Amino acid sequence: MNRLLALLKKEFIQMRRDKLSLGIMLFMPVMQLIIFGFAINTDVKHLKTAVFDQSLTQESRELLTSFTASEYFDIEFVEDSFDDVNYRLDSGDAKVGIIIPPDLDSNLEHNRPTPIQVLVDATDSQSAASAISAAQSIGMLKSQEARAEKSGLHGTPPNLYDVRVRAWYNQDFVTAFYMVPGLMGTILTLTMVMITSMAIVRERETGTLEQLMVTPLKTWELMLGKIIPYIFVGYVQITVALMVGLFVFDVPVRGSLLLLYVLSLFFIVASLTLGVLISSYARTQIQAMEMSFFVILPSIMLSGFVFPRESMPQIFYWLGDVLPLTYYLQILRGIFLKGNGLAFLWGQVAALLVFILLTLGLSIKKFVKKLN
Repeated sequence: MNRLLALLKKEFIQMRRDKLSLGIMLFMPVMQLIIFGFAINTDVKHLKTAVFDQSLTQESRELLTSFTASEYFDIEFVEDSFDDVNYRLDSGDAKVGIIIPPDLDSNLEHNRPTPIQVLVDATDSQSAASAISAAQSIGMLKSQEARAEKSGLHGTPPNLYDVRVRAWYNQDFVTAFYMVPGLMGTILTLTMVMITSMAIVRERETGTLEQLMVTPLKTWELMLGKIIPYIFVGYVQITVALMVGLFVFDVPVRGSLLLLYVLSLFFIVASLTLGVLISSYARTQIQAMEMSFFVILPSIMLSGFVFPRESMPQIFYWLGDVLPLTYYLQILRGIFLKGNGLAFLWGQVAALLVFILLTLGLSIKKFVKKLN
């Protein structure tokens, strides 16, 4: 019993001295609960909406007010043509497009149904389902109000506001079309971050880091030497995932596969530099693994892979903007489902490039500080 008590005392002392691991173990569950408790919400509201109002009348303004009052639609873009609305949907700036015809007031005055076109980006099935349900409910409610005003007229049609919804990019709401591109990015994040997060730590624990220090290698060369080999591993993973997605799940590829491979380089490098940054702060492989999970779980939850980002509170939406997986999912779904080219995806590439420069710069600075 005395021997066991001595061993327990030793373990508690060691745990107390390892403040980083202790802090991660105590702090991470609390943070994860707070983040996911607020961020995870399947009731999707405040969808960014582009409007092309050809009527520009009191009736059309009241209709748009009904859309915004529902809290499901935030009108952020007022466009002058159908092509402009189409561009907003293709680029991902808007999730919903509303087209109001020029004869809305005339049709209502003469008791004729008016087709109101609602275009929904169905690359995110949860957001699309919420938008479709809300738009159809608004059309029914407005039609009931119009019929009540015309209660003295006979033969009033039931659908004066004839809301016609069109789901774009994934018309049949096939779950695999939405999930498979997301899984590709998630798997890359898991492997790339965890592998490199333990790279420098493993060198330090095995004693080979000191041998590398006495070589003519510069710090940035050492970092790149840790990153470049895994770039090829990442491309192998992408190729295997592509083959599974195409031949097993029949996921469409409407864009350029060459562009997908080129832009994937930025995400792979971003994930690897994040792993190297983690390894620069961790002292043991266990710490590196714990810190990796602290980054990976928010990446999965806040990037839009599982839950729509539009349903998240603003602070967690901004937190998702820091994660490289957020931008890579937009690239994947844009190329797979929308057929987007570089003209629509350059913003995501620029964000990944900034992330690479920041994480690599911090890694080099931290590593030099450790050497000194």
